Amino acid sequence: MGCELVADIERLKQEKNAIILSHFYQPAEVQDLADYVGDSFGLSRQAASTDADVIVFCGVSFMAEVAAILSPDKSVLLPEPTAGCPMADMVTVEGLRTLKEQHPDAAVVCYVNTSAAIKAESDICCTSANVLKVVGSLPQQKIIFVPDRNMGQFVADRTDKEVILWPGYCYAHDGLQADTVSKAKQEYPQALVMVHPECSPEVAGMADYVIGTTGMLDIARRADAKTFVVGTETGLAHALKQAAPDKEFIFPQPNIICGNMKKTTLEKIKSSLETLSPKIMVPLDLAAKARLALEKMLTVK
Repeated sequence: MGCELVADIERLKQEKNAIILSHFYQPAEVQDLADYVGDSFGLSRQAASTDADVIVFCGVSFMAEVAAILSPDKSVLLPEPTAGCPMADMVTVEGLRTLKEQHPDAAVVCYVNTSAAIKAESDICCTSANVLKVVGSLPQQKIIFVPDRNMGQFVADRTDKEVILWPGYCYAHDGLQADTVSKAKQEYPQALVMVHPECSPEVAGMADYVIGTTGMLDIARRADAKTFVVGTETGLAHALKQAAPDKEFIFPQPNIICGNMKKTTLEKIKSSLETLSPKIMVPLDLAAKARLALEKMLTVK
């Protein structure tokens, strides 16, 4: 059944002139099927550069929104419509507007893990890879950072700017405990420790690298170390093993799992291609405002 299902999906891709994108946190079989596997913003940029008519985004809702914003002439499908991001949902337009009124001299930096509506309210977007460069590029001394308090603190600890934190968090990364990482470091004293900036400040302070998923893969490929303690969603293990098959990757807390990322199945991908739904639509006026924050990020060197 598995081989037949994959064959059906490949046939439908050809018929619909579609490409399949998969985030690193997706199930392994989805990553193996995808045309491109990567982080959310990188995938959207990749898709925009292709001549595909249909983008099947195996991820969560905000990722598909970004793809729709960057590729307004393409159909963007999200195979599992209930796959959302709890952290993205923690910041509201009304709440952000109130904070902006309280701090009119502040620039608003939004993490890419936000809705199109929040991006439209922001001055500039950022990713986990470029957040320090983005904040450093702004003339304002005061920064409102949404929605991740941990990434905001990561920035505050590494800049002289005043960072106003929104109290959001990723339940998966925030759940990684410092004592668990400490035990892994004791057990593997020669290992390099790399954790995601969505982890708590306590965990980040124990790491050799605080870096996003793409950065972790790059370190795994080029570092001399043979063992790594990894603090991120366990779905990255699949890509890490492919990138550096001769190295060992220790995930000290195996319950660091994003349930929404695991909702996508091959059956749902096939159904999405058959019906060209569920389609992600971003209203034109909202998309235009959100695109400004994304495009401004792309000018940061």
